[in-house]
Amino acid sequence: MQYSYGVRAALATAVAFLIGAGHASAPVFPYLGPPGVSADVFPRPDRPVAKVVSPGFSSEAIRDVFKEALQIAQLMSLKPGMTLADIGAGNGYHAVRLAPLLGPSGRLIAQDISADYLATLAKRVKFLKLGNVTIVLGEPHDPRLPAGSLDAAILVHMYHEIAEPYAFLYNLAPALKPGARVGIVDQAKPTSEHGTPPDLLRCELAAVGYRQVAFHVLRDKTVYLAIFMAPLAEARPLPGAISPCQLNK
Repeated sequence: MQYSYGVRAALATAVAFLIGAGHASAPVFPYLGPPGVSADVFPRPDRPVAKVVSPGFSSEAIRDVFKEALQIAQLMSLKPGMTLADIGAGNGYHAVRLAPLLGPSGRLIAQDISADYLATLAKRVKFLKLGNVTIVLGEPHDPRLPAGSLDAAILVHMYHEIAEPYAFLYNLAPALKPGARVGIVDQAKPTSEHGTPPDLLRCELAAVGYRQVAFHVLRDKTVYLAIFMAPLAEARPLPGAISPCQLNK
């Protein structure tokens, strides 16, 4: 049976409440790709790094009112058959809503650095019978995804929590196919307040060779979606040549 986006969103939200976060022990999740370049050879960001405090940005019901996942799907031109990585998937708000849009021939890779978050998401995926979702572990400086595997990637309300952004972006780039895009959703607030100023975001990604191709305000004049094109291998700077951005924090 096929459900409308609204019905799927409501079902996914209800499942989140039913499953909750409790479980006896987290299962072991694999890394999907080999290790990338060590964080030690990259500069640290010259700005605060926010602590990870929650697997979700806000209540799913509120996010559904703004159709956050649908906006991302439309603005990033996500289509059936694509492989999409939801990096920092958390409780799976976007994973369970975007996986059906990719269809049975598509694939959604739900990745996070927290095995506890992934354990809860795995229960949710199983309950909803989402056969095209793969749940994998990543490292703080490296998403650990296979080379040339992604048509697109999203990082939603988590960029400000990446402790090693230059290493992370450098190690993410090889996983993206030529022409693939990276969508980053965040709030136009200081990183210390769980947001990322758009100019700072643009600067940090440009330092690793990414190019912004679109910018959209999603809601409340503060939540935005910035879309970037990843650099090809020959366009990426050497890790030692990357200079950290020094913008207002």
